[in-house]
Amino acid sequence: MHKLGRGHRDKVQQFMTITGASEKLALQALKASDWHLEGAFDVFYSQPQIKSYTDTRHLEELYNRYKDPYTDMILADGITLLCNDLQVDPQDIVMLVVSWHMKASTMCEYSKQEFFIGLQALGIDSLEKFRERLSFMRSELKDEQKFREIYNFAFGWAKEKGQKSLALDTAIGMWQLLFAENQWPLVNHWCQFLQARHNKAISRDTWSQLLEFARMVDPALSNYDAEGAWPYLIDEFVEFLNENGIIRSD
Repeated sequence: MHKLGRGHRDKVQQFMTITGASEKLALQALKASDWHLEGAFDVFYSQPQIKSYTDTRHLEELYNRYKDPYTDMILADGITLLCNDLQVDPQDIVMLVVSWHMKASTMCEYSKQEFFIGLQALGIDSLEKFRERLSFMRSELKDEQKFREIYNFAFGWAKEKGQKSLALDTAIGMWQLLFAENQWPLVNHWCQFLQARHNKAISRDTWSQLLEFARMVDPALSNYDAEGAWPYLIDEFVEFLNENGIIRSD
């Protein structure tokens, strides 16, 4: 490492500290990402050998700290404690990204398997590493493909067990959270429209198609095609915008 400049040496040390990787692996990942730390983390954490860098005993200790005393799961109180330890608001969108990594099936709970798989994939076996990885997880929301995956994951994660649709209030809360991060100027009008005209649970089709609408149709609706294959609810939303003089699409 003595042949490297100071800036590169510092990055190697930082990378090794956060990931627990050897100097050789740190150099490989950093070189592959043109010395961008976040890119190097992506390279490193996509490799199958990552599981060898998490200590199962430490994961067990973490899990036991947050586990519910009466059932072998982490429930709402445990997640609140985890958020306190991470110094993160439980409503912070980064906790949705955490749940996405864990492939959690339900909001406000993690099974032991979900907790272990998610943290191992992220190379986390301590609170310190967890805190250090939060900035990386926030950066994932800026990646278009990852945002789409997180958005689609959120539907199944947020809905009540046994239900096919997502309660309207929950859907509105999730949309406001997600589109505050990946901005869509019409999100508040959409939520107002739903409360005024729809007042029913949201289907998976409407959920997924809304992201396509937000990405494909510009906020002034100049490229909106009334003959397009949008769900009826989105067509009604466009009518609502026109009727109320919010936007003219003609």
